Amino acid sequence: MSERELRCVICDGDMMFEVPPCPDGHDECPELVCTRCGAAEVVAPIVVHLWGKRPQVPHQRRAA
Repeated sequence: MSERELRCVICDGDMMFEVPPCPDGHDECPELVCTRCGAAEVVAPIVVHLWGKRPQVPHQRRAA
């Protein structure tokens, strides 16, 4: 199990977190568990999509 130190909101301090055994068989689960109180923390990347105005493409002239 890999461990890392994160801030636990239940323990109100920096605690060691570890990856619990994954029953789904994932290589790296995004879930971490506090080694002191057992609080779960999900660490996953945040994906942001920005939608804006499309650039104006000039219209092609056509013969009559």
